[in-house]
Amino acid sequence: MSGRHNLPFFIPHVGCPHRCSFCDQKAISGAHRAPLPGEVAERCDALLPAPGAGEQFEIAFFGGSFTAIDRRQMTALLEAAFPFVAAGRAAGIRVSTRPDAIDGEILALLAGYRVRAIELGAQSMDDRVLALNGRGHTAQQTCAAAELIRTAGFSLGLQMMVGLPGEVDPVRAAAENAAALAALHPETIRIYPTLVLKNTPLEDAVRRGAYLPLTVEQAVRATAPLLEFFEEKGIRVIRVGLQDDDALRNSRVAGPYHPAFRQLCESWLLRERITRALAGRQPGGYRVLVAPGRVSDAVGQRRETLRALAQQGYRLTVTADPALTGRQVRVITNA
Repeated sequence: MSGRHNLPFFIPHVGCPHRCSFCDQKAISGAHRAPLPGEVAERCDALLPAPGAGEQFEIAFFGGSFTAIDRRQMTALLEAAFPFVAAGRAAGIRVSTRPDAIDGEILALLAGYRVRAIELGAQSMDDRVLALNGRGHTAQQTCAAAELIRTAGFSLGLQMMVGLPGEVDPVRAAAENAAALAALHPETIRIYPTLVLKNTPLEDAVRRGAYLPLTVEQAVRATAPLLEFFEEKGIRVIRVGLQDDDALRNSRVAGPYHPAFRQLCESWLLRERITRALAGRQPGGYRVLVAPGRVSDAVGQRRETLRALAQQGYRLTVTADPALTGRQVRVITNA
């Protein structure tokens, strides 16, 4: 599944039986209505490769709760997409849905249309936090749905949020949620810091002083360690932070928004490693070696890492070393 591209279709709010505290699918997706079946077919025909060449593409239905929408509408959308899978122009179909909208009958129907991956919007594994945010499902329902999906042979994806109302210690809550989700053995995970959007219950909570959103720095500190945690478990982190676009920027009221949030997390992880590598060394000039492609992460946004360590007396230059991979770091004294 690695390296596969999505051809996404967004279905804002359709099928959602609850209004979550944080949710405005129209702002998140930029879509204001669900696509018609004819529009799905037209876009697939225009954008997918020739028959037999679509192994790297999936047709994806995101937003809302796909398996909770009207059955006729759901089937019509699947029927519009399926011919492109059957012709080899896409490898399969991916859908996102709620944990309480999965059962054996639904899974059998999805399998018939070559749905290969199902993502569950778990968001949290704390029942108190789920209830406080109007999710309308429990952690146990997430566990049960994940087991059904995996047993039926689908690729399981999970989505979680960081900094939801009700989390007393966001760093600890993020780590605990990550551990609980990893125990469900997903293939992929998406991590979203909680943003406050216009016309949501969360906006009202902020106005009343009932909720204080995380800062960008707090969100990075809670999120960054999760990247290493999931990777160590063999779980691919396929998104960190919401997709940056005009609709999201115009709708955001507060919260840890940054157009390159994942890079901030990567920079935080490398800064931690560089700091550990410098431990016990006298202030002075050092060369930091990192894997190719990691130099900008090591330097930090606007050279933040270099500036912060310079204040402690460490004058650093960062260069790529082909012998290093991943987030490996080596520090040597400048000649």
